[in-house]
Amino acid sequence: MFKTRLLSGILLVAIAFLTIFSGDYVLFFTLLCVSLIGMQELYRAMKVREDSFNTLEIAGYLSAVLFYTAVLIDFERYGTMAVIIALVLLMFVYVFSYPKYRAEQVMAAFFGVVYVAVMLSFIYLTRNLPDGKFIVWLIFICSWGCDTCAYCVGMLIGKHKMAPVLSPKKSVEGAVGGVAGAALLGVAYAAATGGKMAEYAVICAVGALISMVGDLAASAIKRNQEIKDYGRLIPGHGGILDRFDSVIFTAPVIYFLAKMVLGI
Repeated sequence: MFKTRLLSGILLVAIAFLTIFSGDYVLFFTLLCVSLIGMQELYRAMKVREDSFNTLEIAGYLSAVLFYTAVLIDFERYGTMAVIIALVLLMFVYVFSYPKYRAEQVMAAFFGVVYVAVMLSFIYLTRNLPDGKFIVWLIFICSWGCDTCAYCVGMLIGKHKMAPVLSPKKSVEGAVGGVAGAALLGVAYAAATGGKMAEYAVICAVGALISMVGDLAASAIKRNQEIKDYGRLIPGHGGILDRFDSVIFTAPVIYFLAKMVLGI
């Protein structure tokens, strides 16, 4: 299992590097595909899809495509409008097929659009910022770096449970180590790329805090729905949402922090 997890992890990092380094349409369409797969995983978990494809599920995917189209054209001008249209589209399906779908299914469908598609699109938006080819990696440094540092520190000195019911293995000491480790990784990355050390440290520390919320949020959903993993796409890791649970939360945070802290 460890070997499988390691090999698939290396392959995942390689794909992420190639797509993000390429940027433009390569990154755009990769993220769109990843978002649609992640939405499908969430829709299965949240019972939007129960047996086979249905109209509500398809409306959710169309909403994601609509939002990504708005991002490609002009996010600042059309992004909010696309989210509102997505809600209207889902409600259209709800009312004109009533009582086929329950209200909680419609809410879960809209949640999937925002939680997966909208949030992940900020990787593309961050990549398109000035110096975005460097800044975008802060998303992964503070997400996966925090996770690794938190695990190591928690294994060594972790005693106080951070969320004993939801995630018994996570400790307060591990969380502190994760945030500190992410900040240090940010400083090292700034030194290697000619970035601003103090600013990168702050961005990574805040991003690390948010990434833990994303990780725990994904765990909470799985516990509520009584599933172990969202999918089996990535051997040893589970599905898209299992691997990108913290990145989903971190991506928009890094985007807005970069604009505020770095003055972009």
